[in-house]
Amino acid sequence: MTVLEFMLILGAALFCLGLYGVLARRNAVLVLMSIELMLNAVNVHLIAFARYVVGTEAIAHVLIIFVITIAAAEVGLALAIVLRMFRNWETVNLDRISTLQQ
Repeated sequence: MTVLEFMLILGAALFCLGLYGVLARRNAVLVLMSIELMLNAVNVHLIAFARYVVGTEAIAHVLIIFVITIAAAEVGLALAIVLRMFRNWETVNLDRISTLQQ
């Protein structure tokens, strides 16, 4: 097994774990962590392809920095929303929140 194959399998496994977390979890904080795991899987794939495709190192690094920046902004905004949900309804369970009326 080459390093590229290993990195692609690792990235796919991370993405699948993140997807499972998004679909199966009911806690908003755990869903956010799963989304971050999926974004990190994308970064692993970008790094793996940048290593093996000649001339794309700079483009891949710029894309990785862009993904990390978007992930940081997403976490900041989503945590603010989760805190507001907890203050309003005193729960972060997504099933319970979807049934509540304000």
